[in-house]
Amino acid sequence: MNKRLLAAAAAVAVTTLALSACSAGTAPKGDDAVDEIRVAATDPQLIIPGRQSVAYDVNMAVWAPLAFLNSDGSLDYVQAESIESDDAVTWTITLREGWTFQDGTPVTAQSYVDSWNAVSYGPNAFENSGQLANIVGYADLNPAEGEPSTTEMSGLAVVDDRTFTVELTGPDSQFPLQVTQAQTAMFPMPASALTDFDAYNAHPIGNGPFAFAEDYVENEPIVLEAYDDYQGEKPTIDRITFVPYTDSETAYTDVLAGNLDVAGVPASKLTQAAGDFGDRLYSFEAPGISFLGLPLWNDAYDDIRVRQAISMAIDREAIIDVIYGGTYDAATAWTPAIEPGTPTGICGEYCEYDPEAAKALLDEAGGFDGSLEIYFPGGGGLDPLYEAIANQLRQNLGIEATAKPSADWAEFLQNRNDENIDGPFFSRWGALYPSQQATLRVFFIEGGGCTNCIPWYSDEVADAIAAADADLSTDGSAYAEVQKLIQAEFPAVPLFFEKYSYVTSEKVADLVTSPVGNPTYRSIVLDD
Repeated sequence: MNKRLLAAAAAVAVTTLALSACSAGTAPKGDDAVDEIRVAATDPQLIIPGRQSVAYDVNMAVWAPLAFLNSDGSLDYVQAESIESDDAVTWTITLREGWTFQDGTPVTAQSYVDSWNAVSYGPNAFENSGQLANIVGYADLNPAEGEPSTTEMSGLAVVDDRTFTVELTGPDSQFPLQVTQAQTAMFPMPASALTDFDAYNAHPIGNGPFAFAEDYVENEPIVLEAYDDYQGEKPTIDRITFVPYTDSETAYTDVLAGNLDVAGVPASKLTQAAGDFGDRLYSFEAPGISFLGLPLWNDAYDDIRVRQAISMAIDREAIIDVIYGGTYDAATAWTPAIEPGTPTGICGEYCEYDPEAAKALLDEAGGFDGSLEIYFPGGGGLDPLYEAIANQLRQNLGIEATAKPSADWAEFLQNRNDENIDGPFFSRWGALYPSQQATLRVFFIEGGGCTNCIPWYSDEVADAIAAADADLSTDGSAYAEVQKLIQAEFPAVPLFFEKYSYVTSEKVADLVTSPVGNPTYRSIVLDD
C-alpha cells in the first residue's frame, strides 16, 4: 500500500502455528466454491501490527480493531462493546464476549494489555510503538538513557476478563478514533506471540475475519482465508491473495489484463486510468496531505516572504490536471479536508497561484541568492511532480531551480533526518485516522512520527494541540487555533489534499472504502 510511503513491527514453533491455523476452520478449497480476489501488494517483510509499515491491508483483514470508523464519520464497535470516559483521561474498554484468536484462544482484556506493553517496550524496537505514546507509563518503557526498569505501563489495568482501563497523560477526546482500523499497533496478539516474535511474523494470528492459510514467505503471495469462527460481520468473500509486486505499473497492466483484481494506480497512470478502466477506477478521499518541505536550518529560508513566494509561484491546479489526472485537490489548510473541522481556506492568498505577486514578494524579501535544488525519494514515480515545481519556480521567480532524486527511500530519509538537505524536499503524510490531531501531531510535535517533514517545532503549538485534544466537542473546531499559529509562521508549502486511487478487474462490482482511504476488502462486492 503506497499511502504510507514514509513513512515508511512463542515459545511455540512455526509448525505449531501452522497447525493452529489449520484448526481455525477456513473456507473450502475448491475453486468452484471460493469467492477470491487477487490484490497487488508490496512485499511486507514485517507483518506484526506493531512493526508493519506497508502491510496495512493484510493487517486490517487478519485483525479486528476495537472500533471501525465509517465513511460518514460514525463509529461502530467491533471487538469492543463500549469505550467510555467521564473525563477523556481515563478510558474504560469493555470487550465483546465469545471472541477468539484464530488459534482458538480467547481474546481477553489481558490480551490487549500484554500486547500494548510489548509494543511499547523500548528494547523490542517496534516501529509503531509511538501510537501508544500518550498512555501513562510509556515514557518508563522508553527512557532517554539506559534500559527500562519495568515492562509494563502503569496506565493500563485489567479489571476483569473483558474490561481494562487506559489512563492517558492528558485529556484526549480523540482516543476512540485512535483504536480504529488503521492504528495497527492497537491490535491484540495471542499469548503465544509474545515469546517469539520472529515465529509470529512468519505466521501471524489475529482476531479478525481472515486467517493466514500458510506461513509467510518473503516475496511470495500471502493467502488469507475466511475464519469461520469470526464473531464480527462475516466477510463477503472467502479468500484474499496479496500478490507482491516491485513495479506498480506492471500490477496496473495485470489488472487491465484480468490477471489481478485490485491495484493502486501509480502516478504515471493517473491521467489515463479513467480511459482504461471507466467506472472501475476508484478515487477515495483520504486523510493524506502533501507539502513542499523547506530546510529551515538553511538561513536562505529564514524570511517568511521567501517561503510564501515559493508557495504562490506553484500552479497546483495545473499539476493536478497534468500529473494526477484531476484526482487531487489543491491544499488550502494544514490538514486534509476530510479531517473534521479542518479550516479549509485558512492558507488564503499564499496557497493561490499568483506568479506576479510571488515575484514581487520575493523581491521585497531581497531576492534569492544561488540555486535551489528540490530533493525527493527516487524510484517512486515522483520525478514529474518535482520537475514541474522546479520549472515553475524557474519561470515565475527567476530562481535556478532543479529537481534531484535520491538513490532510494533510505538515502532520502537519512539525509532529511540528518538535516543534510539545502533545498526544498518531499514531505507528506497519510494519517491513520481522520482527525486533525493525527496530522498535526505527526508534523508539528517533535518525535511525533515524521522527523523533519516540517522542521519547525514550537512550544506554543504543542500547547495548543494539547488544548485542542482536551476539547470535548469532538467536532475538530478547536484545532483551528493551532492552524492559525502555523499559518502565521508558514513553515512549509501546502500542496495537495490527496486521494488514493485504485483500479479493479471486471470481477469486482464495488470496491468499498472507509475514511482511511484504503479498500475495505472484507466488504468488497463481486460481480454475479
